[in-house]
Amino acid sequence: MPADIPGNPRASGTGVPLSVLATIDPVLRDTTIFGLVTDSPRSVALRHDIHAEDGTLRRLVVDATGVVEDTLVDLEHACLSCAVREDAIPTLHELAHDGRWDEVLLALPVSAEPLPVVRALDAAARPGRALDGLRLATVLTVVDLAAVETDLLDDDLLEERGLALTPTDHRSVGEVLAAQVEHADLVVTTGAPPAPALGTSPRSAGTPGSPGSPGLPVPPSTPDDATHPGGHAAVQAAWDRRRASARTGSGLVDRLRADTSTRVDGLERLCFADLSVASHDATVAERRAHPLGVRAVVGQDDATGTWTLELASDLPFDPERLLHQVRRLGTGRLRSRGVFWVPNRPDSMCAWDGAGGQLSIGAVGTWDDTAPRTRLVLTGAADSADDRAALVAAFDEILATREEVADGGLRWLGREDVLAPWLGDRSDAV
Repeated sequence: MPADIPGNPRASGTGVPLSVLATIDPVLRDTTIFGLVTDSPRSVALRHDIHAEDGTLRRLVVDATGVVEDTLVDLEHACLSCAVREDAIPTLHELAHDGRWDEVLLALPVSAEPLPVVRALDAAARPGRALDGLRLATVLTVVDLAAVETDLLDDDLLEERGLALTPTDHRSVGEVLAAQVEHADLVVTTGAPPAPALGTSPRSAGTPGSPGSPGLPVPPSTPDDATHPGGHAAVQAAWDRRRASARTGSGLVDRLRADTSTRVDGLERLCFADLSVASHDATVAERRAHPLGVRAVVGQDDATGTWTLELASDLPFDPERLLHQVRRLGTGRLRSRGVFWVPNRPDSMCAWDGAGGQLSIGAVGTWDDTAPRTRLVLTGAADSADDRAALVAAFDEILATREEVADGGLRWLGREDVLAPWLGDRSDAV
């Protein structure tokens, strides 16, 4: 793998490199861990799994020799922040100062979003703090291209797949996948199988990182045509469907990942040394995760069947029209993200975040020296391409008109703040 992961090259003596892995697939997570630690004998991985039902955390430490530790830990609260504060930070400190290992990987619980964890680790790694002696190297995610479209755009919930972190975790799978891909320094892909040659078993046609790899289900071997006429054709059709799904997934990944990130295709090209030589830039990562700086790869790609639409205006959304028509913009098989403002709270920057059939909005600060704007970036696949004209129309109709804002927002003074349940309370002053 080319060592061009974002960040500055590591200078000697700047600390033990710590990389962070986030996935929505437990098989891909464990396969990645195994490949990394066996590739580097002086590396170690800490894997966390939260068991919310009994308030415990499973701490698994592995290296090239096998399992070093497998322990259940009681948590004050069975949540991600408690897992990081109460166990990850002290355990990482011990691993870094043990003397046996030069590289450390933290594998987050499946479906954990990396940003809040990395934020806490970055603060703890500062001089004089709990993780002094470590430094953040690479934040990575691993995805199955053939599953990306379904995972990102369908409305499956984590709890329906048994991946919820807590009993009250009602996030969609798409919300988590988007957050992991958009924050990552490195996106590693699997799941792009080649077509099997006729007369061969698909099981024998695989190569490392393609058919036969975890996350890549392989069709059963096909008996000869005389016994099962059309058998090869059925297998070929199944593989063609998977290849088409992988092409769409590839396009979606490239539209979502940061322009400063690196993509590597195939787990066999991943090695610890390349993770460790990089240096995670927390400031850059925070900026690319912020809704104000959403990347827009505008247009349609016929080869992958994916598209992106950028809707932008200096006008605010009308609060009442947004409330009543939000489904026109915020639902469906879309990834939508951006910022907006409303005229009855002109100083508030509001975030828009949608995936997996769900939409979240909320206040994320003030505009300060930035001119208020409304900007949404919507991404989808071929099945929703014809909906783009309707999305543009909905956006235009929800916007306040220039005539409506000509009085500086006085027409909204004294009206009920219909968005308060999502944006919080505000002053009566416009």
